[in-house]
Amino acid sequence: MSKIILTGDRPTGRLHVGHYVGSLAERVKLQNSGLYDEIYIMIADAQALTDNAEHPEKVRQNILQVALDYLACGLDPEKSNIFIQSMVPELTELTFYYMNLVTVARVQRNPTVKSEIKQRNFEASIPVGFFCYPISQAADITAFRATHVPVGEDQLPMLEQCKEIVHKFNSVYGETLTEPEIVLSSNKACLRLPGIDGKAKMSKSLGNCIYLSDEEDVVKKKVMSMFTDPNHLRVQDPGRVEGNPVFIYLDAFSRPEHFAEFLPEYQNLDELKAHYQRGGLGDVKVKKFLNNVMQAELGPIRERRKMWEQRTEDVFDILKAGTEVAREKAAATLHDVRSSMRINYFEDQEFLNQ
Repeated sequence: MSKIILTGDRPTGRLHVGHYVGSLAERVKLQNSGLYDEIYIMIADAQALTDNAEHPEKVRQNILQVALDYLACGLDPEKSNIFIQSMVPELTELTFYYMNLVTVARVQRNPTVKSEIKQRNFEASIPVGFFCYPISQAADITAFRATHVPVGEDQLPMLEQCKEIVHKFNSVYGETLTEPEIVLSSNKACLRLPGIDGKAKMSKSLGNCIYLSDEEDVVKKKVMSMFTDPNHLRVQDPGRVEGNPVFIYLDAFSRPEHFAEFLPEYQNLDELKAHYQRGGLGDVKVKKFLNNVMQAELGPIRERRKMWEQRTEDVFDILKAGTEVAREKAAATLHDVRSSMRINYFEDQEFLNQ
């Protein structure tokens, strides 16, 4: 069986380092592994409109920004099909059919939907499109017969819901859809990167992000202002590394060679943590080291992005070509779905003879 990846992002803003460690870096690794037959990377503009319907310009403007971030991180149009969700109308039709297989109560129980409704203050008036986006995601995944879906751990409930829809469809209409597997980052620190303010999640709406496109001085300013252990008031005080954003970022980004280059008095992160915990190590020194690590990681990404910014017509062509490939694949799946449901009336020889 072919091994196929589907993943993507909502174009509601430029991508940040949370996206990078949570899924983008993993996508590039998977893309370059040679283990996958097809890779589809979706710019989920239709999904972004579920809670931005009154501000379509915000979504429209960010499609190109997300594409630039993808290319800057190393996604290769020769190996991955980057496409725009709304330009593949077959996804909408699949969503419509799947809606009949899911109850309102089941969507309400979805923890990701619950937390996002709360985050957007939608409790009183939830747009139907937003409420149904787990079903739309199932359409996205199954349309491309994805076998593997690399996402952050906050999307696990979405994958579970997708699997339920696959089982339900296949049990009612016969084996048609492919069940996906989730691919989480191998680096546990990458599963959920907190905001620089110490809030549980890095979020564009909370303004607590370090963006992939941030200039060097902006990254430094954000790192140096990061929330740390509030009880670590003096250098000699023992400090906590658990739940400390500076150390969570170091878990996600630092490698042994960074210590050799930027902080040679320590062999590795464990030694740095131990010193911080026993006292005698100030936050400023740790933040300066984190800034060096982040600049080493983000510098090449920033340079590639600037190169692609000079070639926006090429980026447009990449999106158009990727979308054409995606549409062809989704159309083939939709054809199979309609056949299984026996609603392909004009192709069905038995339609008039029943």
